[in-house]
Amino acid sequence: MKKILGALSIVLVLASCQEQKKMAFVNRSEVINEYQEKIDVEAKFKEREENFNKKSDSIGKDFQMAYQQFQMEASKMTEKQQQEQGQAFNQRGQMLQQQLQMEQQTLQQSFTTEMDSVMSHMKTFVQDYGKKNGYSFIFGTSDVTTTILYGEEVSDISDEVLKGLNDAYKKEEE
Repeated sequence: MKKILGALSIVLVLASCQEQKKMAFVNRSEVINEYQEKIDVEAKFKEREENFNKKSDSIGKDFQMAYQQFQMEASKMTEKQQQEQGQAFNQRGQMLQQQLQMEQQTLQQSFTTEMDSVMSHMKTFVQDYGKKNGYSFIFGTSDVTTTILYGEEVSDISDEVLKGLNDAYKKEEE
């Protein structure tokens, strides 16, 4: 019995001697949605997407007008000419559709790459912030993942991280 009490005493003493770990959490959704670099990337790609849509609409209208012109002239053509011209229009339409799909995929891939870079910047910043400020752990939470179900407001460093991220981004832009 004395050995058990002695062992328990040692465990309690050792447990009380351990230093407290400094911990905090970041609301990733809040930070990323207000991070200026992300806002700028989205604005840039929104503009690119609008330009792509205008181009796509213009190409579609031009093709449709050419096809209507072909249909008007088809009555003056032989059946063989109609078939040949019809096949040529179908091939042209397929090529235009493939070209537009490739451009759209390229645009989407570029967006994904830049957003991955934004997320990487945020992650690296939080790691550096944690090291500089003596944190043992910085947890992340978001609307999608609920890794933190409750945290005291004092432990939420989202605003500090967001300010630091935006300040660092401004310096890069200058």
